[in-house]
Amino acid sequence: MQDLYIGEAGKGFPLVLVHGFLGSSDMWEPQINFFKNKFKVITPDLPGFGRSNKIKSYNSIQSIANLLLENLKNKKIDKFHLLGHSMGGMIVQEMAKNKGDKISKLVCYSTGPRGEMPGRFETVDQSRENLKKKGLEIASRNIAKTWFTKGEDAKYFKTCVEAGKQTSIEAADNALIAFKNWNGLDTLKNIKNETLIVWGDQDKSYKKKEIELLKKNILNSSLVIFKGCAHNVHLEKVDEFNNKILNFLRDN
Repeated sequence: MQDLYIGEAGKGFPLVLVHGFLGSSDMWEPQINFFKNKFKVITPDLPGFGRSNKIKSYNSIQSIANLLLENLKNKKIDKFHLLGHSMGGMIVQEMAKNKGDKISKLVCYSTGPRGEMPGRFETVDQSRENLKKKGLEIASRNIAKTWFTKGEDAKYFKTCVEAGKQTSIEAADNALIAFKNWNGLDTLKNIKNETLIVWGDQDKSYKKKEIELLKKNILNSSLVIFKGCAHNVHLEKVDEFNNKILNFLRDN
């Protein structure tokens, strides 16, 4: 088994935060600072990304989910809250389907049940082509721009670009292949955990229909929509996002 980089901060019941495509654990900085006084915050870097960028990448969402579960088991993290963003949201869906008994509460954030993402700002194949033609840095900047309503002027835009630059071309391409190969719609009914779905209404990656499919098919789910936010709500409306998540996790 490959050992992923896994950040840890704070004490208490574990809260695992799973980043998305071209991301890293660095993109959770405002959440780590907020939640570390309330939970043990666990922030893995996925294989091929961030500080795990020397680890072999995967072209399967299920394989990444299994690797993450193995790494958490090795760290004796047996029960935890789980939040996944974007591609991380696909991964946490698979984790919940396979090992739902390990998860206390689940947050599916700026994500959907299908890797092809109908209506995305560009198709997955276009993203693969742009990576090869323009290189990682330019492609990362262009994609990160779509994550914020303010584009390059957003406070955390540079943080996202730097995270993307740590990724290898191979890892980024494998992740996009994983998108194409994954459709979790038919198995959403296997998620039994209490689930919060979070979405910004200006998201250019996931359209409202994808969010509605999650809500309809995950039986024990609720939906929070952030108005005037794009894909990275957690970096656009930091305090509001953190408090919504905290209220969900603490609500019995």
